[in-house]
Amino acid sequence: MRWQCRRALLELDLVLSRFLARHFDRLDAAQLADFEDLLRCDDYELWPMINGSQACEVARWQEMIALLRQC
Repeated sequence: MRWQCRRALLELDLVLSRFLARHFDRLDAAQLADFEDLLRCDDYELWPMINGSQACEVARWQEMIALLRQC
């Protein structure tokens, strides 16, 4: 999963690296599954959700997006 956090967009790469350092070890199984699903998104779909320029329409991802925004 750490390898999947290496992204083409530098901004996304930085946010995901900080997220791993701050939150990854405390995620429960459901959160890990949601995070893994988010990592399957294209960078240009994921970054707008994280930076707030596009709403996250998947309800179960919203908690994870909120954590990512803190990073």
